This record gives sequence, structure tokens and C-alpha cells, in this order.
Amino acid sequence: MNLAPHPFTLRQLQYVVAVADLLSFRKAAERCHVSQPSLSAQVAQLEGVLGVQLFERDRRRVLLTTVGMELVERARRLLVEVDALMEAARRAGDPLSGTLRLGVIPTVSPYLLPAVTPTLRKRFPQLTLRWLEDKTEALARELERGVLDGALVALEAELGDVESAVLADDPFFLVTPKDHPLGQKKGDVLPSELRGEDVLLLDEGHCFREQALALCAKARAHELEFRATSFPTLTQMIASGAGVTLLPALAVSTEAKRSDLRVRPFAAPAPKRTLALIWRKRSPFRDALQEVAGAMREAWPRR
Repeated sequence: MNLAPHPFTLRQLQYVVAVADLLSFRKAAERCHVSQPSLSAQVAQLEGVLGVQLFERDRRRVLLTTVGMELVERARRLLVEVDALMEAARRAGDPLSGTLRLGVIPTVSPYLLPAVTPTLRKRFPQLTLRWLEDKTEALARELERGVLDGALVALEAELGDVESAVLADDPFFLVTPKDHPLGQKKGDVLPSELRGEDVLLLDEGHCFREQALALCAKARAHELEFRATSFPTLTQMIASGAGVTLLPALAVSTEAKRSDLRVRPFAAPAPKRTLALIWRKRSPFRDALQEVAGAMREAWPRR
């Protein structure tokens, strides 16, 4: 371990990350509550210590250099670790107090959060959960950057280097208009029954779309051009006779009843997604998030 004094400060790293995020020295100074000349001088001093130029700047714009991109990401990770150190010390007495910032994907939040929130509030009265709804890619990025402490996602997506606590398997169901031939059939659905069918799916960016698309491609189903932004839109289109679709168990009871649709389970092994709470490795919130995950498993809605 190098015990010699470092030639730069954490505050200088914060200035550099702020400039990289905003691509503006003026806006970065405002965010950091310092004067622009002071921030610019500190960034220049850090560049001198490192012996590299982090930013290209002129009167019109600010750009990260190639080496700047790499070093800023390293600085960002260092600051996340420092924040984690401070938070671990603060929470040493009671890890289930304060605030946890959690992400959740749109295909889960409206069906799960109303069911589990009362239990979470009762179990952890000193804990505030702040939920951010977004697609998986955005949540994984915000988690890595330290903006989020955890996220509720499907493990089948690309999530990076994280730890997780599995909450539940969420099997898929075939959903059709009430007068569709596939909806009139009895018994479990075989993937081969989808061959040649018109299937309506979610828009790009939803991890549920990727799983459903893989199943439909294997069954040689035909994806329609229209792509829905949410399950309610998807089911309304199906109810109008646009084709058939897939829904996870978590959403079936709400959406199928709302639109008077027919629902059939898939034959084993049924396609599914695995929902889990994830967090960064070495996160100071690990124990707290595992407790939260346990409470959510207990309160999980049953069909």
C-alpha cells in the first residue's frame, strides 16, 4: 500500500466528474457550489499532476479526451467507493434506517409495488424507499454510477458485475382475444402452436421483449410492426383483435381482467423470467437489501 500523500484531492475528482457529466465548466461549478474560476483552476491542477489533458475546451464546447474518458470513469468509481465507506459507517448502528434509492423496471412496478409496499413500511418503519422506474439498461448504468443503491430487475438481462437476491420466478402466459382459436383451446400451450401467429410485443429496450421475441422466433411466429410501450397498451391492442401476446404472471390478473382476454399457461418447461433485487458488489447496503428482498418475497402477490 502506498502511504505517501496523494497529490490530488477527492474534491478535485468531484469537479472533474461534474464537468464530464455536464460538459460545461459553468454548470459544473453551479452543481458543486463553487466559482467557475476556482473549479477551472482545480481541474487544471489535477491535469498537471496527472500529466494528461482530460478535456478539450474552447468558447463553444467542452469535450472529454480519449484518456479523459477512462480516467473520469476511474474517478467516478473511486467516489462511489468513498460514498459507500461513509454510508457504511453511518449505517453501522442501524442499516435499516435512512433512505435506499431503488430502481424498478416498468413491467414490474405497477403490479408489484402496491402489493409489497404496506409490508415494507410495516417491517421497516425507519427506512424510506425511493423508487425510480426505468428500463433495465438505464437502471444498471445508474446502479454502477452510484445513483441507485439497488434495482429490481429480471436476471436474464445484461446487468454487469452485481450481487442479487432472487425474489420469484415469473412464468409467461399466452394472452389472446376471447374469440381467438388459441384462446378457445384447453390445456397448456405448446410453443409450436404459435407458428404463423401474429404476435404483438413490447417496444425496444424492455428485457421482457427480448425473452418473448426469442420464444416467438423459435416458434416461427410473426411479430407485428406495432410495438407497445406498456402492458396496458399491449393488452388493449390484443383486445381489439390485433393478434396474440405474452404476459408475465405478475401482470396477467390485472391486464387480462381489465380487457376480458383469454389466458393459457405454457407447458413445462414454461418460459419465465427470474425477478431479483440487485446491488453493487461490496455495497454497504448489502445486508439491508437482503432484508428488504426477504420481506418482498413474503408479500409477493399470488395469482
